[in-house]
Amino acid sequence: MTSTSEDLQDVHPARQQLSLALAVLITLPGICARLFDLHLSHPVEATLFGLAIVGSAFMLSWAAEVAQLDISAGLAIAVLAFIAVLPEYAVDMVFAWKAGHAVSAYGSSCSAPGATIASPCSLALANMTGANRLLIGVGWSMVVFIAWFRFRQRGERFEAVQLERANSIELTFLGMATLYSMTLPLKSTINLFDAAVLVGLFVAYTIRIATAPAEEPHLVGPARYIGTFTVFNRRLSVVALFLFAATVILMLAERFAEALVATGLALGVSEFLLVQWLAPLASEAPELLVAGLYAWRLNTAAGLGTLVSSKVNQWTLLVGTLPLVFALAVGGMHGLPVDAHQREELLLTASQSVFAVATLVSLSISTVEAIGLFGLFWAQFLLGAFVPHEWAGYERIAVSIGYLVLAAVIVARDRALIPQLVRDGTRTPHDVLRADD
Repeated sequence: MTSTSEDLQDVHPARQQLSLALAVLITLPGICARLFDLHLSHPVEATLFGLAIVGSAFMLSWAAEVAQLDISAGLAIAVLAFIAVLPEYAVDMVFAWKAGHAVSAYGSSCSAPGATIASPCSLALANMTGANRLLIGVGWSMVVFIAWFRFRQRGERFEAVQLERANSIELTFLGMATLYSMTLPLKSTINLFDAAVLVGLFVAYTIRIATAPAEEPHLVGPARYIGTFTVFNRRLSVVALFLFAATVILMLAERFAEALVATGLALGVSEFLLVQWLAPLASEAPELLVAGLYAWRLNTAAGLGTLVSSKVNQWTLLVGTLPLVFALAVGGMHGLPVDAHQREELLLTASQSVFAVATLVSLSISTVEAIGLFGLFWAQFLLGAFVPHEWAGYERIAVSIGYLVLAAVIVARDRALIPQLVRDGTRTPHDVLRADD
């Protein structure tokens, strides 16, 4: 591939250089705090390490986009899928590893007697459930809202964001992973069998999607700027960005996780909520920004398609590797313990995914459906502010039922479209494209 497409035109070097410089600069305070072991308060540490991870996540995102100019489609999918979830991996793996050691030390309680903080076992799933729900509730709906606004600006009518027929592959595998995920809330552990199923789905998805014909990526922002470099400088820049960002994330992930928990304890804020929402917000920021830029430029299929693909990666590879890391830490075949609270969180996350997949059976999301995704995502928070703590579980179950009921209505409406979606999803992208022709 070359970097001579229209996507690499109309570049503003000064603006993109500033973006690159800012991404590097916001990592420096966190790096210094880690290397020199500065004695800072836990909230300050959490802020510095979190900003460093945000900057690194942006660099990973840009490097991943530009890399598509130089590597084969199959390799790009495998590498970029891992890169996309690396920040979530780093934090989740820290808690899964700590959970394994905690179970070895304290047994199934997963925490020391009389401990006042959330157990590592519960925190191990917190980041994952938050990241998955944030990606759909905010990300998918954001693309639709931006598209609606841009069409209104142009004086045109907007009905829905439409995906391409080739996206049936992502949706089919996301649907299979989602159906399987509905069994997780019924279990007391997420075990190695679950890992085999979910990682197996990811491998099958990667093999299937790897046969897609090579296309030049639609680069935006700093990625577009780097794409204008000579081949040698472009590749060198991609390697440098990846190595720097990955090093920062791996160096700071554990300290960031520990600082989040300590911050919650110091400020009287639920450390579970900080791990569930603040950490994913930091790591998801680049993907949400890129999808938003695609939507702003009315390349809505690319914007939504990027987030759908990311959801497949998170719901298969990310979830599937948690019990693997836990088993390694325990030194046995034990499954990651799931308490009552986590079963409710898993049910809520899986139910949201069911609703999201249902909305895309038609390969489109309308404004009304986006409002449903966005509204139910925030409903849990608003209801949680008024529901007594002892009733919080019922509130999560009620919102889950709301997702499932709406999903059933949409599936009943679009049931005639499902067979074609599955057929397209289980064929190679080449077959789908030939069918379009």
